[in-house]
Amino acid sequence: MSKKEKLLQKLKSNPKDFTFDEMQTLLEAFGFQRYEKGKTSGSRVKFIKGNIPIILHKPHPRKELLSYQIKQIIEILEKESLL
Repeated sequence: MSKKEKLLQKLKSNPKDFTFDEMQTLLEAFGFQRYEKGKTSGSRVKFIKGNIPIILHKPHPRKELLSYQIKQIIEILEKESLL
């Protein structure tokens, strides 16, 4: 099983310990590119694939995403037929 498949399985289980780095790895495996608006972007990070934007706030000081963020990403990926 590839790293992408393992992360995808973990994401689908709606975990409470899914980190921002894991999400970035998974989105990049789907072909998304990370964009930050220079040094002033703060914790806001955008991932774009074609015309599909996913905007996240990078969690700090914790590393785990909040449950609403995970649900939103699952909804977007399902809507775009990526899941």
